[in-house]
Amino acid sequence: MLFKLNRLGKNASDFFFPQFCVGCSLEGDILCVSCLGKLERISPPFCNRCGLPQNGTGPCRDCSGSGMCIDGIRSSLLFKKLTREIIHQFKYKNLRAFAPFLASLLNESIANYCLTADALIPVPLHPARLRGRGYNQAFLLAAELEKLSHIPVYSDILSRTTNTIPQAKTSNSRERRKNMQGSFMCKYGKLKDKRVLLIDDVATSGATLDACAFSLKQAGAVSVWGLTVAREV
Repeated sequence: MLFKLNRLGKNASDFFFPQFCVGCSLEGDILCVSCLGKLERISPPFCNRCGLPQNGTGPCRDCSGSGMCIDGIRSSLLFKKLTREIIHQFKYKNLRAFAPFLASLLNESIANYCLTADALIPVPLHPARLRGRGYNQAFLLAAELEKLSHIPVYSDILSRTTNTIPQAKTSNSRERRKNMQGSFMCKYGKLKDKRVLLIDDVATSGATLDACAFSLKQAGAVSVWGLTVAREV
């Protein structure tokens, strides 16, 4: 791990509000070295389309004959235990300090999976959900990843037109795909002949990323891959 977690406690505010590891509550960092080693990395074999860990390297049961538009999905970590807690804190508890660290994982995955791109596009939130949360965690990840990868972020091209129910509240992949149909709109022109990396925190079934990919390719993108911090199993 080349990325070094920033030592917090460098100023007066940190003295009065010390930081603690989200994994073990040790004071000093938001993630200590010991807990860093507990993160479960994704390694082969996995589905060659959606990146789901499995026994073989071909398409998984859900991807076989699914007609997915996205070229593939890759993730850094399994969405389990400590990773789940980190993303929950980052996504819902305003712990934005995790963005640089999580982006460093994505940057490693770009190299590990030999991904190439001309544009980073964060999966957008519906305006109503953005107002409620106050920030888009996917945009924070993409902005930090741009600094590391030098791939530009295009954050004003893809928009969410439907305020769908959270994917976690659907019961299966078929429901998730139906839930996402027609949920995104993409501006034409800027993506012509570009290779796109879609950035998000978690891939569940891949339905959200696939719906985004459909709109992006309609707007001229020649390839669209999804890249997420974690993959739900």
